[in-house]
Amino acid sequence: MLPENDLKIITEEMGREPNLVEQGCFLNLWSEHCSYRSSAPLLKTFTTVGDRVIIGPGDDAAIIRFGEGWVLAIGMESHNHPSYVDPYNGSATGVGGIVRDIISMGARPIALMDPLYFGPLDTPKNLYLFEHIIEGIAGYGNCIGVPVVRGETYFDESYSGNPLVNVVCVGLAREENIVTACAQKAGNKLVLIGSTTGRDGLGGASFASRDLSEEAEAEDRPSIQIGDPFTEKLAIEATLEAIGAGYVLSCRDLGAAGLAGASSEMASKGKLGMRLEADKVILREDGMTPYEIMIAESQERILMEVEPENVDAVLAIGKKYDLHASMIGELTERLYYTVEFEGEMVADIPVMLLTEGAPTFERPSTAPPERDIGEKPDLPADLKKVVLDILSSHNIASKEWIYRQYDHEVQVRTVEKPGSDAAVLRIGDGKGLAMSCGCNPRHTLLDPYEGGKGTLIENSMNLAVKGAEGIALVDCLNFGNPERPDIYWQFKQAILGLGDAARSLSIPVVGGNVSLYNESGEYGTAIAPTPSIGLIGITGELETVPQSHFTGEGNTIILVGNTLDEMGGSEYYNMVGLRLNGNVPKVTDDSVKVIEKLINVVRDGNVVSAHDVSAGGLVVALSEMCDSMGADIDLSTVGDNLRADDILFSESHARAILVTSSPEKVTEMLSDVSHTVIGSVGGNNLSIKGEGFDISLSLEEISDARTSLTKLMME
Repeated sequence: MLPENDLKIITEEMGREPNLVEQGCFLNLWSEHCSYRSSAPLLKTFTTVGDRVIIGPGDDAAIIRFGEGWVLAIGMESHNHPSYVDPYNGSATGVGGIVRDIISMGARPIALMDPLYFGPLDTPKNLYLFEHIIEGIAGYGNCIGVPVVRGETYFDESYSGNPLVNVVCVGLAREENIVTACAQKAGNKLVLIGSTTGRDGLGGASFASRDLSEEAEAEDRPSIQIGDPFTEKLAIEATLEAIGAGYVLSCRDLGAAGLAGASSEMASKGKLGMRLEADKVILREDGMTPYEIMIAESQERILMEVEPENVDAVLAIGKKYDLHASMIGELTERLYYTVEFEGEMVADIPVMLLTEGAPTFERPSTAPPERDIGEKPDLPADLKKVVLDILSSHNIASKEWIYRQYDHEVQVRTVEKPGSDAAVLRIGDGKGLAMSCGCNPRHTLLDPYEGGKGTLIENSMNLAVKGAEGIALVDCLNFGNPERPDIYWQFKQAILGLGDAARSLSIPVVGGNVSLYNESGEYGTAIAPTPSIGLIGITGELETVPQSHFTGEGNTIILVGNTLDEMGGSEYYNMVGLRLNGNVPKVTDDSVKVIEKLINVVRDGNVVSAHDVSAGGLVVALSEMCDSMGADIDLSTVGDNLRADDILFSESHARAILVTSSPEKVTEMLSDVSHTVIGSVGGNNLSIKGEGFDISLSLEEISDARTSLTKLMME
């Protein structure tokens, strides 16, 4: 049902009350998921342009100039509510949808990243969701031949009842082959190609714009799309062939709001109208009504604008790939969105009213009372046990059980595999594409503004330790119910923080997605604010990209950046029951300086291995570098009047560990940023000492702790 105020606006604008089919179109296209009603004013604060940006927000995907005639297509989406109701199909179709966004721009998908957020795995329900969501991502990505090269998996009680499945896809194309979703000319025909249309996914966009109820699994299953990766693979090849042949003038994936969304938005972008014949859509179920045909979100479908003389050629391509294809309408000069069914007009809507008429507004926002950071905990008597407990916590432990299910080497571009700070792919000659994703929701929960800023700093550090400079980001802004003033305040502050960090690093925000109403009636919870991002960058020469593990007996280990008493939102505080305590890590001008300096130092070629310091703190980063070799570490000069737990577990931003055989040259290059030599590589233990503590961890102890997630899932 349309909200009463929306119905009133539409009736006044159209001069009559909309019929059932028209109401279905408005219900979905005016939903928060499609129209960004309460988020558009905030998203306009982002800087979206830059020297490399060819197409920014507003199309199926952004287009970024890489170099030598190559461009990158990048997009990010969520499939949160569907993945709770049907974890396998929800996550699989999340992958399928973002892949089609990339191919609709004329780019071949070359990589996926999947930031995922779950409730703790100590309950059967969360364990079930976790296992089947991973299975859905792997099953779909592997079948279509697109590698999953990077991800994040984060666990927090706030995601019980509402897991988050975010997906980033990057594609590669020659600049001259790019098409857009902007319709070109009245009289051109519309060809729908791909799978048939069924009743799956009915009202998916409106479903994504409300909270999950306790009965969601049963009541909302008709809103879940069913994916077919084998048809998707054929759709990839058919679409790229038709575009490559020059037959396609504009193109749109059928995603949120189905045919109604894709076709009306294509027309409005070109300032044109459209006439559709709904009975020309090839169906998989008998008796479907025009309402169902228009808003069904059946997967693996692409809409193409084709000149009349090329329609038969495009239909032939569909037949070649054993896909269903039909001409379903045409573009018109009359600026109305018209739908006919069996000779009768079932919808006739001013197209701009449908696509751009939803009222946008900022909601009331209220900051919470100033937070008391609380008392520091007593210093643990057994620091070694605490270190091992943190290494075995599921947020810190190795995610090998997850990523070994993904084919991350298909297409043979992958240089840096999952498990490293950032993925690196080979593009053209010499340089590479670096990719990172995710955020720290607990930081954002405690301070949305600083958490938003820290999200980009952390991802930029992941790229910097590979010698890569960020060139563009996309976001997936996951929050609770924006009608609550405290939630809308979180949302607004996180956007402002992310935007300020992006400007400080000169990285444009080129697209993304807003996912609101992430609350659970079953658990009575709202998710922690989760402004997850996908960041892409360009490396120096690939031979200068460092490893992530200790290497070279006797090599010098250098810590870059400042370690401060910033334990708020840390894994350590969460483990000891202080989830809301402590000072959140702050982003400073020095943070940007460290990132810029690291990129130059790594590209110079004298760093053999490097690792960002983030979740879990310095001791976790050092432990993660212990693969086949240990190190002797002295932290007595790290920090200023800090306790042992601050030094070991603080999650202060903009810190990295560098390993080099040329310490004089590297330290000289680091002369204008904080850095200190903290040890050397060698041995079969990680020995860490400092003021008042001395810890020794064997490689076996570290490995045993870090495999806790794998051992749980193999039981």
